[in-house]
Amino acid sequence: MISRATHGSNIILGGFMGTGKSSVGKRLAERLGYEFVDLDDLIEAEARLTIGQIFAARGETGFRAMEREMVTRVSARERCVIATGGGAIVEPRNLELLRSIGVVIALTATADVILSRIGSGGDRPMLWGADTRQRIVDLLAKRTPAYAKADALVDTSARSVDEVVEHILTLLADGPPDVPGRMTPRCRPCL
Repeated sequence: MISRATHGSNIILGGFMGTGKSSVGKRLAERLGYEFVDLDDLIEAEARLTIGQIFAARGETGFRAMEREMVTRVSARERCVIATGGGAIVEPRNLELLRSIGVVIALTATADVILSRIGSGGDRPMLWGADTRQRIVDLLAKRTPAYAKADALVDTSARSVDEVVEHILTLLADGPPDVPGRMTPRCRPCL
């Protein structure tokens, strides 16, 4: 179980690409009456570019700077389920800020499951220029210690979206700060 006393009112989903952050996040937000926020979608909307185009134009360093800025902006939100990009919680400053506004749950999956979910990874800049499976294995090895610093880890490899949502709700045994099903104020927009 995760203690709610030390966290804010948001639920933040981090973890590797293809682990289900967006699909689980949307369903979890529906169940709780929270707003769903996808960090990568916000970045794309502001830049008016896809993540791939941002990487091509500005490189990973430029993208990570935009990501840090967006993490700062979403930290003003309340009662949201926030899906981060795969590298967002790897940066200690992002993780610290996100933990200050809610519970951070890292979703995990095996390399083979991730590969089956994302296919060739052609639209995923972190997988460009290498054998996709090997790149997944290498990135997982590099990022797993950072993901382990989340408040909880949830393996999505053999679970459906609904099963992952139920598991997260069980982890949040004390429940979110308001009652599920009750109308809650929407979070303030960050753009």
